[in-house]
Amino acid sequence: MAQEITIFGKQSCPYTLKAREAKSKEGLTVIYKDVIASSQAMEEMKRLTPGNRRVPVLVEGGQVTIGFGGS
Repeated sequence: MAQEITIFGKQSCPYTLKAREAKSKEGLTVIYKDVIASSQAMEEMKRLTPGNRRVPVLVEGGQVTIGFGGS
């Protein structure tokens, strides 16, 4: 069974794209939530990151990480 990771981000963010590609290459199932296209995804992300609006936000195994690759 493949592990899953949820990535909150936006299409125009190069770090979001890098995170999605890297985690996919690691063999993880990537669940992508676009915070610009979905206000529900934005609200969920803000709950996970005490209001922080920086992307990408990675959620894996209950662990929340803000940023990827130097962002």
